[in-house]
Amino acid sequence: MPDTPFAPVILGNEPGSFPHSVLAERHPAIIRQVRDAFPYGPGQHRALDELLKSCTQGTVEPLPADAPDGDRWQEWGLSGCAGRSWYDVPWLWSESYFYRRLLDAVGWFGPGAWQGIDPFRPFKRAELDAPETDEELAALDVLPGLPEQERARALLYGSLWGNRADLGFRLSVEGAEGAEARDQAPALVADDSAALWSLLPPGGTATLVLVADNAGRELVPDLLLIAHLLAEGRAARAVLHVKPYPYYVSDATTADVVDALHRLRTASGAAVEYARVLWSAMADGRLTVRAHPFSCAPLPYAEMPDDLRAEFAAATLTVFKGDLNYRRLVGDRLWPPTTPFQETTAYFPGPVAALRTLKSDVITGLSAGTEAALVATEGRRWRTSGTHALIQVDLT
Repeated sequence: MPDTPFAPVILGNEPGSFPHSVLAERHPAIIRQVRDAFPYGPGQHRALDELLKSCTQGTVEPLPADAPDGDRWQEWGLSGCAGRSWYDVPWLWSESYFYRRLLDAVGWFGPGAWQGIDPFRPFKRAELDAPETDEELAALDVLPGLPEQERARALLYGSLWGNRADLGFRLSVEGAEGAEARDQAPALVADDSAALWSLLPPGGTATLVLVADNAGRELVPDLLLIAHLLAEGRAARAVLHVKPYPYYVSDATTADVVDALHRLRTASGAAVEYARVLWSAMADGRLTVRAHPFSCAPLPYAEMPDDLRAEFAAATLTVFKGDLNYRRLVGDRLWPPTTPFQETTAYFPGPVAALRTLKSDVITGLSAGTEAALVATEGRRWRTSGTHALIQVDLT
């Protein structure tokens, strides 16, 4: 990452800031929701109570001596953060460590009967099984009648907007450029999709790596996009990176990929064909799922290990989905919004793209005019409301 004294690392110690609200309000709420979602015993209840007290009033505590990933967390900075307030260490680090400690509290790492039980599974399944998912899958039935380029475009925007896939289809059909030009504060604040498609032409031999974000209704559009790219020859091979364990409430794991595939297989209409493509591609190796430990690291991707760097270097294109992955890709800093995206990703070993709805303060690659329109219309809220999105690409 470049030396950036003008772009400080984000902390959570400023009252009234978005990071402070996550640490002070969202994390305690998550503890209560997890506690209520399972019939945990006294041991888990005590551990959750202790975590609640620690993260709101106390300091960062070390992992248990027998933690299976203790050495890894030491490499990721635990020794330098232990004993400090959760609010005074980098926000990315404290958020990530909160979820690691939550898994300890509910017995994920075992031994015991609760080992490997995803504490967020009820929330993920409820979203995946919601009637809205049926409506979004039914929208796929209009795609077979469209030219391939329009179908690809629709699925790209569906992946970008996650559980607002219907908006993605509408944008594709009506033409996003015209819609954005009419809007003073555009929903799509940056669109490098032409550069993205230049790396994935029909009939090519591309290897696509997609670093997934959320499970449920946000993972389904990612899988649909992958299915289209494989079926139409825009990608010869795809690698889907997910988390090795439950993380940030809704982040996708391998189990969530399986749930999403089954959801597609039991749907009707065009969704079933997409499921067939994906199932077949996994069976013959054209689609693989990876769960690298660094996917849960509290660090920017600029500090990725050599094996992961080599994998990204070999890909035709690596796509990072979602807000957390964006923070890790460009660095969790208060960048001036007009800082070029390509400057913050210059370290990356190959072509890289970001598909993200804006849900945190980190942003790069905006034009001065776009930033001014957003600020004039919404103040700072545009950074965190999730009502704006971007597609950014670095081809170098």
